[in-house]
Amino acid sequence: MYWTLFLTFVKIGMFTIGGGYAMLPLIQREVVDRGWMSKEDFIDVFAVTQSLPGIFAVNISIFVGYRLKKTAGAVCCALGTVLPSFVIILLIALFFTQVRSNEWVERAFKGLRPAVVALIVVPCLTTARSIHLTKTQLLIPVSAALLIWLAGLSPAWIILAAIGGGIFYGIKIKKM
Repeated sequence: MYWTLFLTFVKIGMFTIGGGYAMLPLIQREVVDRGWMSKEDFIDVFAVTQSLPGIFAVNISIFVGYRLKKTAGAVCCALGTVLPSFVIILLIALFFTQVRSNEWVERAFKGLRPAVVALIVVPCLTTARSIHLTKTQLLIPVSAALLIWLAGLSPAWIILAAIGGGIFYGIKIKKM
């Protein structure tokens, strides 16, 4: 089982470009489809890992590994997630001067940008659907994203406003 965990997360780490959120649909597919976790459990793990400091993809792989095989499973999954990126970055660093100004490399990265956006948007929509967000509830994250993107508002202010809104909702509105 340890090799299966390790190789599963190596595969995820090798074929995901764009960071942790781009890895999310692959991790979800591998973990849920193999029956290692239910979809609800995966969403709970996803929610907890977002609140932890550190690299999101590594955090979620550690949680999945620990849930399945305790500490050894967590180590296998973390190494499987980190190792491909480490090796790729090491190879890029070794040959960076040769490929830095290569036109084909620039074109490849420009071509990958839309795919990375899709890899981030799809798990967001899937998660919103699976936790049954209403249109009103969906308005909050969409508004926050637009304020950050279009108005240039700092995410820190959005988080503070969300904390204030949650406290207000808990004290005033929910008690009614």
